[in-house]
Amino acid sequence: MSRSAHPAGPRHADVLPEGHYSAPPADLNALDPKVWAQTVERGEDGVVTVGGIGVTQLAEEYGTPAYVLDEADFRARARAWRTAFGTDADVFYAGKAFLSRAVVRWLHEEGLNLDVCSGGELATALSAGMPADRIAFHGNNKSPEEIERAVRAGVGRIVLDSFQEIVRVAHIAQSLGKRQRVQIRITVGVEAHTHEFIATAHEDQKFGIPLAGGHAAEAVRRALQLDGLELIGIHSHIGSQIFDMSGFEVAAHRVVGLLKDIRDEHGIELPEIDLGGGLGIAYTSDDDPREPHEIAKALTEIVTRECESAKLRTPRISVEPGRAIVGPTAFTLYEVGTVKPLDGLRTYVSVDGGMSDNIRTALYDAEYTVALVSRASDAEPMLVRVVGKHCESGDIVVKDAFLPGDLAPGDLIAVPATGAYCRSMASNYNHVLRPPVVAVRGGEARVVVRRETEEDLLRLDVG
Repeated sequence: MSRSAHPAGPRHADVLPEGHYSAPPADLNALDPKVWAQTVERGEDGVVTVGGIGVTQLAEEYGTPAYVLDEADFRARARAWRTAFGTDADVFYAGKAFLSRAVVRWLHEEGLNLDVCSGGELATALSAGMPADRIAFHGNNKSPEEIERAVRAGVGRIVLDSFQEIVRVAHIAQSLGKRQRVQIRITVGVEAHTHEFIATAHEDQKFGIPLAGGHAAEAVRRALQLDGLELIGIHSHIGSQIFDMSGFEVAAHRVVGLLKDIRDEHGIELPEIDLGGGLGIAYTSDDDPREPHEIAKALTEIVTRECESAKLRTPRISVEPGRAIVGPTAFTLYEVGTVKPLDGLRTYVSVDGGMSDNIRTALYDAEYTVALVSRASDAEPMLVRVVGKHCESGDIVVKDAFLPGDLAPGDLIAVPATGAYCRSMASNYNHVLRPPVVAVRGGEARVVVRRETEEDLLRLDVG
């Protein structure tokens, strides 16, 4: 690979501009296990491997950019969540994080349920053999066609998100001669400590029915009166990329308070409570996520304590990890195209992807790390900004990080922790083709979602 010389950008901390970075790591060749998939390691030749396969081989066979998914890691994380909550709770993988038929099969085999939020996700789940009774259907504006398909298929639960949807689902279920199991999603007024666009339990947002003002209580009354519905529980989700459990404690207190009011008014105790997902992962070494067994213990203790205080039987708990399972299991592999030092600022490293394969940096101000993976280097660290090939100044993949000062066009770099929401939110901006997802396990690699082609783009353009 070419490693032609180029003028160096800023290298030492005492001359670096202000930014979102820490001091340069002691060893740029080291790979922090907090942010990389479990089987990722650097070989003696300096090439990073995953599942026993070198990234140079993957780039040669599958091209770049590519999402590289560690199947063994995915399965291990799924099992860890299933084991942590045991048989007295339900774990629903949040398909919105990343969904493919291969993933559905892995979930089925590892004993997890699946949460979908669109007709397309439902179709993927059913086509891959996920039993319908292990599927939950979310969404704030499900179409009548989506609802009918879900009811006909026999999904285990539909999460009702509005007063209109209560009537809509009841009418469709009754017209099909069915009684659909449902939960009501409520907003509990908890402000999760996360980005504004992924905090979902404060009142001023589109999801759920507010607990405040008696709206949630009224939704329960209406659902209980309709023959087409079987109300099985209450659903709450406070946001995403959350590390602090205190928000869940407040949410559980308010949800259990509603369960108590339902018992006192209607003489019934709803059997289920869903606390959603949103648990954070490590995108950089500064992040410190909790392990599944810690989360399970904390949530179970919170709900049990609140129910004992309210003199209620403890309902069956459901959780919905998506990012927490798939996020750490994948990295995005890029090839460096240009290296552009800016005196006194930083060096811009342009790669062959960008915001079309990872919109999170532009959309959420998300932070990532990056590493040179096609070789080792003892060169002095230089501050870089990894950017894409799109016609946008906001086309940033990694805002501020350190890479070796001898980085050059043709080198391969990788951004870890891109398993969640990167392929799911990928676009064709500038008519760039979406990358493939390559699953690696035990020395073997296979494409589970193929790379788009120009024929794919032109096939949709019927003008």
